[in-house]
Order: sequence, then C-alpha cells, then structure tokens
Amino acid sequence: MNVHRQVQLAEQRIRPYILKTPVEYSPWLSRDTGAEVWLKLEHIQTTGSFKLRGAANHILSASEEARNRGLITASTGNHGSAFAYMCHKLGVPGTIYLPNGTAQSKIDYMRMYGVELKFIGTDPLESELAAREASAQTGKSFISPYNDEAVVAGQGTMGLELFAQLPDLSTVFVPVGGGGLISGTAGYLKGARPGIEIIGCSPEKSPAMHRSLEAGEIIEVATYPTWSDGTAGGLEPGSITFDLCQKYVDRMELVSEEDIQAALRYLLEKHQWMVEGAAGLALATFRRIAAEYRDKQVVLVLCGRKLGIDRLRELIRD
Repeated sequence: MNVHRQVQLAEQRIRPYILKTPVEYSPWLSRDTGAEVWLKLEHIQTTGSFKLRGAANHILSASEEARNRGLITASTGNHGSAFAYMCHKLGVPGTIYLPNGTAQSKIDYMRMYGVELKFIGTDPLESELAAREASAQTGKSFISPYNDEAVVAGQGTMGLELFAQLPDLSTVFVPVGGGGLISGTAGYLKGARPGIEIIGCSPEKSPAMHRSLEAGEIIEVATYPTWSDGTAGGLEPGSITFDLCQKYVDRMELVSEEDIQAALRYLLEKHQWMVEGAAGLALATFRRIAAEYRDKQVVLVLCGRKLGIDRLRELIRD
C-alpha cells in the first residue's frame, strides 16, 4: 500500500464531508517542558472524532451496488458514530456490531442516525469477528474500523492537514488502538519528510498493538477496562495496520490509568477541552518523557470527545 499517495486521493474524495481541524498552541505545556507544544484538535471533527475520515473514505469508495445492499461494521463507538453519520448522509442501510459495555453516550449518538445496532460479547475483537461472519453470510460489505486500506488512507488525511499546518514539526504523539490513525498519519508524514518521529500511545490495560510489535507478530493480549475505551480491544488476525506500524512508527509507549485521568483533567483545566479517555493518551505519554523533547516542535493528537456525564463526574470527583 502506497500510503502517501492513497492519503492524497482520500483527501480529494472526503473533503466535502469533513472539517479541517485546527492546531492549538499550548503555552502551559510549552512553558513547563521547554518544547513547542501543539494540540491537533480532532475531537472537534464532525461526529466527534477522527474516525469520520476513514469511514467516509471507505463508504464513498464503495460501489453503488455495495451501498444498496447495505454495509456492516463493528465499533466501540467513534467509528460507529462516523459510519452511522455517513450512512444517514448518503441514504445507505447500515448495521453496527458493538461489544456490551459500550459507553451509553456513544450508543445514543449512533441510534440517532437510524442504523441497526447489535451487541456481541465484551471485547471489541469479538464484535468485529461477529460482524465479519455476518458480512460473509449476507453478502453485505464489512468496513473494519482499522484493518482496511481505505480506512487507513482516510485517517491519514489528518497527517496531510497537520503537515500543511506545521511543516517544521519534529514529533507527533498519536493514540493507538487498532492502529488505523497512526498507520495512515505516519505513512503520509514519513512520505512527506522521513525524519518526522511518530510515537504511538496506548493504555497499559489494553496494549494489543504495543505487545504485538514487541513480539514481532500479532498475538492475543489480555485487555481490561480502561479510561481509553476508544483504543480498547485486541488486534484482528492479519491486520494491515500491524505491518504499517512496524514500518512507520518509531516508538511505542504505555501509560497508566492514573496518567490518563491526570491528562484529561489538565486539558479540562488549562485548555477547557472536555475529551474522552483516548484523547488523553498523547498528553499522558508526552508528560512522562517530555525532557527528551526540549526545543522541539511537538504535536499531541486529541482524537475524540465523547466523554459521558458519569465519566466526567468521576473524573472531577477523583
């Protein structure tokens, strides 16, 4: 997959449906760390996360016949929200498979667009595999939330935007679950300037990509409930994102639940941004290793905003 070229094509295809999200300078982080720190505000993207980019690119790339038959996907919420929005926008029948325990705020958002929801298992990988089986049985096309070239290319349009906004950037901290966002972003940025450093950020309680890269192959990894529910779950066997991460990602880091919560509170207090757990991963990682990035231009990706009211209360109470 020529990621750099596919991202350029995706940009042309999806531009009418997505926002060009801004970057915001952080005077607090810059003062405290000696780095020049910017936030990429993907949480204000339409539907509330970067996931719209990938879902839009796949659905817009699908044949009219495939759209008329209906589409199937699996999601913990943000990809499902983007899928639901695009299905509604284009009049496409859609079904979403979700794990039990998905945040209610994300369920409510998906239901608003009239797609069918099916709840399977407790791990996102279980619902993904069930969705793939349903696709095979019904002939409806399956859209993976990450293991899909069109989705990866769509997510990579964030990197295209970022390079145009900050052409001198040195390092990008990117949240990692299945790896779609970091694969597309890293693939584009490395094609634009190979010296840009890409750091993947995952929660200690759900480190599937991290542990698989350590092992040199996709392995089963135990996962546990985490504040970063948007990056939770295992990797699908044969995922293209594994190879892309091996090729393009320079470094992977794990962060604790306490560090994720502290990052969310920091963003709320200093930037007045209420974001979901996955959006705290980049900041939590950067704060832990900030001494290595003094005098460098650093970007932290805030990937989504769907923090439920109960989670917000818990965050403030703690």
